[in-house]
Amino acid sequence: MIEIVIFGRGGQGGVTLAKLVAMTYFLQDQYAQAFGVYAAERSGAPVRAFVRIDSKEIICRNQIYEPDHVIVLERTLIDERITTGLKPGGWIVLNSPRSPEEVAHLFPGYRVACVDANAVAIENNLGTRTTPIVNTTMLGAAARVLGEQFSAVEAALAELRFLGPNLSAARRAYECVLSLPNPVGVSSPQPPIRMPGATLSILDPASGTLPTIKTGTWATQQPRQRQLQSPCNGGCPAGNDVRGFVAAVREHDLDKALALLHATSPFPGVCGRVCPAPCMEACHRSDFDQAVNIRELERYVADHANPPPPAAKKSFRDRVAVIGSGPAGLSAAYHLGRLGYAVHVLESQPSLGGVMRNGIPAYRLPADVLDREIQLILTQGVTAETAKPVSKGDVVKLSQEYSAIFIATGLQELRSLNPGDFDPSVAMQGIDFLDSYRSGERRLDQERVVVIGGGNTAIDAARTARRLGAQVQIVYRRTRAEMPAIREEIEEALEEGVCLTELLAPLSLKGGSLLCQRMKLGEPDASGRRRPVPAEGAQGRTVMPCDRLILATGQSADLSIFPEGTEIKENGQLLGLAGAPIFSGGDLQTNEGTVAGAIGSGRKAAWHIHRLLAGEDLFPAAEAETVSLESMRFSAFNRVPPREARLRNPEERLLDFNEVRLGLEERPGDAEALEESRRCFSCGSCTHCDICRANCPEAVLARRGDEYSFNYDYCKGCGLCQFECPRGVILMEQL
Repeated sequence: MIEIVIFGRGGQGGVTLAKLVAMTYFLQDQYAQAFGVYAAERSGAPVRAFVRIDSKEIICRNQIYEPDHVIVLERTLIDERITTGLKPGGWIVLNSPRSPEEVAHLFPGYRVACVDANAVAIENNLGTRTTPIVNTTMLGAAARVLGEQFSAVEAALAELRFLGPNLSAARRAYECVLSLPNPVGVSSPQPPIRMPGATLSILDPASGTLPTIKTGTWATQQPRQRQLQSPCNGGCPAGNDVRGFVAAVREHDLDKALALLHATSPFPGVCGRVCPAPCMEACHRSDFDQAVNIRELERYVADHANPPPPAAKKSFRDRVAVIGSGPAGLSAAYHLGRLGYAVHVLESQPSLGGVMRNGIPAYRLPADVLDREIQLILTQGVTAETAKPVSKGDVVKLSQEYSAIFIATGLQELRSLNPGDFDPSVAMQGIDFLDSYRSGERRLDQERVVVIGGGNTAIDAARTARRLGAQVQIVYRRTRAEMPAIREEIEEALEEGVCLTELLAPLSLKGGSLLCQRMKLGEPDASGRRRPVPAEGAQGRTVMPCDRLILATGQSADLSIFPEGTEIKENGQLLGLAGAPIFSGGDLQTNEGTVAGAIGSGRKAAWHIHRLLAGEDLFPAAEAETVSLESMRFSAFNRVPPREARLRNPEERLLDFNEVRLGLEERPGDAEALEESRRCFSCGSCTHCDICRANCPEAVLARRGDEYSFNYDYCKGCGLCQFECPRGVILMEQL
């Protein structure tokens, strides 16, 4: 297939040229497609038209993003933007009085041809001297450089009734076009945003004054600029300014990027390794090619930026107790500390970190990364006490000593599958297994281990057992498509030799054999996933060998620590009266099951406590509207594959518990992270690309610094600025 993009301005005949080019090939028994973009008929407005030629039927109806060749009718549009997406070695056919040698240096890696189409059109009385119609002239030039006979041009012009001066202009251009058939230099990738060429001016070129007729009175709608929430920001459970920190990376400012992350989360290094990245699922770029690799950018920033100094703190006399040092508890402590509160964390385990330390294997989250980020929290005026379990009675005492209590003990109650059917000597819960075997000192060589479940704990347990020498089988009652575990983690587990059996549910374990029930998928349940139901018939059950069973079927909250009402009782005995207000958060409250979700919950809890104790409300008045996919303009961007994290090979991974994913390559100048950040569309945020100004046919858009203004006295409300804005930040309001 041959794809051609034509650049011009309304009135020059660019869309008609696309039809003429298509007809030239159609009459030679080729399939052809030609179309222009919205508002192409407006005089002076930048226009793009598209042509596809193929020997078989053309099914694609999208705009062309990676053309084989480009044709430029308007001289003010001749700059590097016309090569956006252009394939190396493609032809650039220019309407220019200059020779190809004079302009070739602007377009390294491409073949350049030039013809003074304006002069040829004027000689043949096509259009006027101020607005020559150059479509048939450029047809002749393009046909010559693309290797077509002039007879094919004549046939197309005759078919569409373009005879007389149009035929003469085409012949003249065919004869006089100059070209450099071989590319000069090496092409370099263009930035993803097509920068506009020269913009029109509303001022009269002769007098320098505004028009006398205020055409804005004709308008029925007017443009307004707005700031919208990006889908990645809206999709981040931690509440991070994803768009902002990625933009900071693009600006070569990793320290600023880290400061933006630390404004909402103390754990960018943790989340950059273990987050399921709902921000990437929400990324609009995934509808264009592939989502921006936000998780790896967050990790890179956390690992390479300089931590900012502690924020200036206000002085409050209030003290707050935090029970539990998982992601929710430590997040709340961090934000309360930054607000100036004296925070004391109580943790039942020997070390801080909760599920991040005890439930996530070191090959995913190394201890030194977690220690580094916990240390940052402790610099905010936070103190901690480990090996300190807290009972309901202790909560009563704490409520008399502190101004507020935040309980974030996570999910302590382990769910089991009919525990009476399993031998307790060989069956254990997944979270207990991960905690007991995380050192790697205990071995499971040649043991046949079966893991029940489809979440991250199940995958972590299976991969840990493989590193300890076991033969591992995951049994899941649904299919892989319904597994809630991180997709990359599932893939890496299979690479490491973990086997996955779908549509199977365990029934009983006796004498080294696990009896299972075959399942099938029924109607969707409350989670939206299809409910597994037992398969019928004689083949409904099966047996598999099993030396050790790991149950990773989830956990639930242990609420026994919470007082009831103001009078706190236990076993019928009055323990005391509640003093300070008690808050809860994280998985204990939401059961969301992600570190990022717990971080966000902890921050909101800190804001609730601050509002109660200090009277200051830090919650936003209202959530900003999220920019819709329909308001984005993908034609302004290049297709660029994402930069992926480096991985150790599977054979090496099984030898130790060292980190599997090594992050983005550490090239000079943070080059790979910079390249990935440039893939971000900055959805809903103006990046001052000036595409709106370049496409305004009335030249009523002015820019001073980073500020834009519309001259509504002359704006006719055509809507081209909204239509061409790549990021959806311009809205047309009805008058």
